[in-house]
Amino acid sequence: MIYRIALAQVNSLPLSPERNLARVRELAADSAAMEADLLLLPEAFLTGYEFPLHPTSVLSPDSPVFAELAEIARENHLAIVATAFVAGEKAPRNSALVFDKQGQLVLRYDKVHTCDFSEEANLESGEAFYSAEVDGVRLGVMICYDREYPESARLLMLQGAEIILVPNDCGQMPARLRALATRAYENMVGVAMANPPGPGKGCSCAYSPIVWDRDENDLDPTICLAGELESGLFLADFDLDLLRAYREREMMGNTFRKVSAYTALLDGTVDPPFFRSGQQPGREEQ
Repeated sequence: MIYRIALAQVNSLPLSPERNLARVRELAADSAAMEADLLLLPEAFLTGYEFPLHPTSVLSPDSPVFAELAEIARENHLAIVATAFVAGEKAPRNSALVFDKQGQLVLRYDKVHTCDFSEEANLESGEAFYSAEVDGVRLGVMICYDREYPESARLLMLQGAEIILVPNDCGQMPARLRALATRAYENMVGVAMANPPGPGKGCSCAYSPIVWDRDENDLDPTICLAGELESGLFLADFDLDLLRAYREREMMGNTFRKVSAYTALLDGTVDPPFFRSGQQPGREEQ
């Protein structure tokens, strides 16, 4: 079974949700024509990833834009990962909404690791990671900076995610690509990322976790890797039969983890040299 993801390496317009929605409609039609199962958009595509935030660049959770997205998904029999700044309880959230091929909203994820060293410090962070069954495939979502923390993908793997989808909007991609390939390898999950084009940006990609075959021959896990400046849709085909068989026999993921040694991961204090302005201070003297 091949699961085909269309990675949209395209720029959106700031303060123009309706025009960006029209672009999604075009991308969805093109993706369906390419027999894609899912369309993955870059980070905050519908509203534009622009700061400072303007009232028109934040959608309400019940915005008609999302109803139209559901219709687009249903009309094209295409799952869509839509992204936007969405109003939260006290501040906007950086959100991804996953619609299945029937146009049902099956998952909303709010970015947990907001970039608090930048203007994203004014956003409201999400509280947890989520996966969901989407048209027969278990999918998880993490957004951009989430990728820098191994725990993000690890939690999605523990929820059964087979493929992790990564809406993205940033540059300096070489190190980030290596991190994504590692997230795929260590968790035995597929990873797909969509990033807007531009100097130092682009590089939308997909990685398989399968790094060797049954005869222990090394394999290149790269399924798809776009250039920095290329614009358009790039296809990533995941062979789910091979992926599932690999997950059943290999020794990464949740096989022989020694979780009793990980208790320090739940200690949220931050000591030098990692302390930054706005973080929780270091441990108090006992």
